[in-house]
Amino acid sequence: MPSEDPPSPPPKPPAQPRRGDSGAVVVERKTARTKPPQMYQVVLLNDDYTPMEFVVMVLQQYFRRDLESATLIMLKIHHEGRGVCGVYTKDVAATKVELVLAAARRAGHPLQCIMEAA
Repeated sequence: MPSEDPPSPPPKPPAQPRRGDSGAVVVERKTARTKPPQMYQVVLLNDDYTPMEFVVMVLQQYFRRDLESATLIMLKIHHEGRGVCGVYTKDVAATKVELVLAAARRAGHPLQCIMEAA
């Protein structure tokens, strides 16, 4: 006598979106959580050849510092070997570093400017 296979269960209906009482489709919204961009600080490094006046001019021109704050940052660079000029997003910080280095090269000064993660 031939053996019979047990009957297979009926296929499940496809999943359907939830419906409210009015028959409208309810869409659940997930709030997108974006992180703020990584910030970088632009740092000027001290050397024995770049004039202090040039450093002050760079701080005023490229970092929008007034004479007093530019002078204070320049003195910090002079005494401590480095000073933070500003904190920016990665692209802005990289652009400022390149602008400062280009200005120093044009003026014939060995001023070094770097960016570091803040």
